[in-house]
Order: sequence, then structure tokens, then C-alpha cells
Amino acid sequence: MSTSTQEAEQDWMAGDEAVASSPRARSSSSRYKGVVPQPNGRWGAQIYERHARVWLGTFADEAAAARAYDVAALRFRGRGAAVNSPGPADAAEMAFLAARPKAEVVDMLRKHTYDDELRQALRSGGAGGGGGDHALALVPRVPLFEKAVTPSDVGRLNRLVVPKLHAEKHFPPLDEGADAAPPVLLAFEDVDGGGKVWRFRYSFWSSSQSYVLTRGWSRFVREKGIIAGDTVAFSQAASADGEMDVKRRMFIECRKRKRKDGGGDDFCPGGGARVVRLFGANIAASAIGASCMC
Repeated sequence: MSTSTQEAEQDWMAGDEAVASSPRARSSSSRYKGVVPQPNGRWGAQIYERHARVWLGTFADEAAAARAYDVAALRFRGRGAAVNSPGPADAAEMAFLAARPKAEVVDMLRKHTYDDELRQALRSGGAGGGGGDHALALVPRVPLFEKAVTPSDVGRLNRLVVPKLHAEKHFPPLDEGADAAPPVLLAFEDVDGGGKVWRFRYSFWSSSQSYVLTRGWSRFVREKGIIAGDTVAFSQAASADGEMDVKRRMFIECRKRKRKDGGGDDFCPGGGARVVRLFGANIAASAIGASCMC
């Protein structure tokens, strides 16, 4: 089990734990398995794993909470799990669940993104983690922008700074004037990872006047092995006329800089001059008196 998966599993019990266990929440019951009423009129979903409760989130209606429990039960206990909606489990959905860690499925349920990500995976052909690269290669895409990753983008701040020009042009609008502007959850299909969906929290930091991708970014950096100097490229599905798709199906891919055989990370693209980033722009090192020693 990877470190990132272990970290995600440690967060399973967070969230609405106190609310779900309150006396008012236990005062009545639901007709669905794994569903508990909440004091605010909403419905919670939960499942037990090794005698420990895993909280699946809160939902506006009872049926949605029951659906969340069914999804978790199929991932935790397999096709033969006792669920609220009996019947043969969809083979494509079972492949989608089997290809993802339990913690990732729980995270999707809590964020209410499971159904959207399942549809995206089925549409791209990457539900089971196989064949996704080929399917995504056939999807017409419009490039949005590229970002050369800086040391601070892969450092302890756990965030990627999105250039303002590109953020305002390609991503959903955020309220710059509000100190606590609500973040937006953005989903990107991994062109290099078989269609795996990465979810990043997109926010505007008024303190630094910058647009950033935060929660989810550090895990992407770890799993993809990204270092300073690598490039992340963003694109979007194109419609039949070549324009950007209004459904905002977006993609992300990573382009690694050339590593030295000895483990260093200097590089000379195309055997030419070393590229140096100065004041936010890529320039040839020779322009500032440096020489390429590749």
C-alpha cells in the first residue's frame, strides 16, 4: 500500500463523525441498510470495515445515501455484498471499483463526485485501468496551457500556482474580492495514467493574490514523481467544430525533464543550451553568461 493511500485511509473517520453519533441522529432509523438520519434533516451513509466505522458522507435524500452505501459495499465486500438495490452488479462499474483503492472510492463518495467520475471513466474506456491511454489518445483535445513546475510548486506548501492569465481564461471564475471565496473542485483525466481522474481544490489566495490548485496536488506530485523543471500540461475535450467542450471535460499530463544518468536533474533540451527560469520566463543560460555542461 502506498504512502498516499495510507494517508487517505487515516482520514476515513473524519468529517461528520460527531454529527452522526449524536443522540438526535440515533433517535430514528432508516429503511435502508447503512443509512442514518441526521439532525439537520439530511441523511448519512456508513459502512463497517474490520469492526471500525467508515463514514461515507451526508446526502440530501435517503436514496442517495443508500446508493453511497451500495457502492462502498461492492468495493469493500465484492459482487456478493448485501446491498439496498439487489440485482446483478454492472460489470463495468465493478471493474471501475476494483481498479481503485478503497480510500479513493470513499473520497469520491464524500465529495459527491463518484457518479461523474464513473461516467468519465466509462466514456474514456479506462474504467478498469486498462485501455485508457489508447482511448484518451483518440479524444480530440484543445490545449489550454502548460506550466513549468517550480521548486515551490513541489515543496511543502502543497500547491501549484496557476498563472493568473490562464486561470481566469480557462478555469471557473472565483471571487477575488472575498477573503473566504468558496473553492471549486476540478477534475482532470490523466492522459498518461489510463484515464484516472485527479481532483484538485481550486482556490484564490487573497494573501498572495494567486490562483492555486491545493488539495490533491501533493498526491499527484508524489505518485507521478514530479520534480522542479518538469512540465504539467492542461487540455480540454474539443467539440466537433474544434472548439472547447462546454461540458468542461479536462485533462492533465506530465512531461518529465531529462534526468542525468548519475541522478542529477540538469538537462539540455535537444542537446542545446541549458534552460534557466528567470523572473517567470524560460531563457537560455548562454544569454546570461552560463555554459551548458551536458
